[in-house]
Amino acid sequence: MNQESEPASSNPLLAPLIVGCALFMEMLDSTVIATALPAIARSLHQDPIRLNLAITVYMLSLAVFVPISGWMADRYGARSVFRAAIVIFTLGSILCGISGSLSQIVAARILQGFGGAMMVPVGRLIVLRTVPKADLITAMSYLTVPAVLGPVVGPPLGGFIVTYWSWRWIFFINVPIGLIGITLVSRFIANVRECEVPPFDMAGFMLTGIALAGLIFGFETVGRGVLPVWVTLGAIAMGGVCAATYVRHARRTPNPIVDISLMRIPTFAVSTLGGGLFRIGIGALPFLLPMMFQLVFGLTPFASGMLTFTSACGALLMKPTAGPIIRRLGFRTVLTGNGAICAIILASYALFRQSTPHTIIISTLFIGGFLRSLQFTSLNSIAYADVEQSMMSSASTLTSMAQQFFLSLGVTVAAMILHLSLWIDGSKTLTVHDFTPAFLITGALALLSAFSYTVLEHHAGAEVSGRHAMVIDPDEDAKAIPAD
Repeated sequence: MNQESEPASSNPLLAPLIVGCALFMEMLDSTVIATALPAIARSLHQDPIRLNLAITVYMLSLAVFVPISGWMADRYGARSVFRAAIVIFTLGSILCGISGSLSQIVAARILQGFGGAMMVPVGRLIVLRTVPKADLITAMSYLTVPAVLGPVVGPPLGGFIVTYWSWRWIFFINVPIGLIGITLVSRFIANVRECEVPPFDMAGFMLTGIALAGLIFGFETVGRGVLPVWVTLGAIAMGGVCAATYVRHARRTPNPIVDISLMRIPTFAVSTLGGGLFRIGIGALPFLLPMMFQLVFGLTPFASGMLTFTSACGALLMKPTAGPIIRRLGFRTVLTGNGAICAIILASYALFRQSTPHTIIISTLFIGGFLRSLQFTSLNSIAYADVEQSMMSSASTLTSMAQQFFLSLGVTVAAMILHLSLWIDGSKTLTVHDFTPAFLITGALALLSAFSYTVLEHHAGAEVSGRHAMVIDPDEDAKAIPAD
């Protein structure tokens, strides 16, 4: 690995903070547009369902270009690619804000998606390559906060901007954030790159892009009645075939664009697959809670957003406590125990009623936000505990692909449960009882993830957590030996 000599900060935690701010911009933008969609549709004289294409093409652009991000970072340097991603995302935001037609905003969102696809995995790669493993938990807590804040801050902020200003400002607010990010990245982030970069795997790029785009597009349209069933099923089938073909391709190619051999590393595999089940459950929350609060409880979008914002407050409180908790208990204990508690809290949302005092709702959401953020920090940290530096770019890319897939699958599962509940009831109007099975089933999926972590060794990820390994001698008591 080669690191260029441009000046960079001596503080290892400054890079995660800078990257986290950029990721917050991307996460905020991807959620705030949903609230503003009706206002944008009226302004552009379009049907809101047709304008939903602006969200869909953004996700597809992300899906197509995420796999290329790791190779580009190795080839051109992580800082150069990350900075370019911010520039592209900011430019796309400006073009979205000045769009006057559906075709213009769709094209601008595709450009935004390309920038976002570079930002997330490359930003994570910068942290992985510049922060010592001993500081990785603290660093990952900075990167976890944007993922938690974005979905909960987006709806109330979008509602506020649309109500009191113009929908165009949901895009223009990215401009100052982007300019600050470009400045900070240029000044404080070192341009880490690999000395030897293998040839670009074009076949792998095509297969992974089509696979991820087909699966996400298919799952996003399941049960929504927007497209014919055969189109949805065809997209899922095409994505599945391309994914299977890529697995075969990766096993026969010396340098695949995404190295699936990473799944042989126990800590990485458990974080990706077990964490995937957890993300399916949690990914449904930004979809289920606002719908229940607004359509059933009768709250305004802003009031609903302020309720869900309390979970973000819990996530912020977690940041300074994650390290000591994981260091004291270890990854396996935290992931298993905390994962089970998170699942129970998620399922408990099924008990919310219109008569439930807001203090109870706020307290439950606050505790849930704290514990979910702790779980995400643990998952994101242990995933890279045993990954070699030479494989970090591929690991970051594969993680981003898996996270995006499982989170979108969570929304799909929740939507299908609601549709099934309406069909069973023979009703066209959602009631609070329709949300009960949705919360219970997504909570059950999250609970299954807790059991998957039990396969980890007791001291897995000790180098990252700082927890001492215990070596058991059959003739002696347990002896504490510092982990290598």
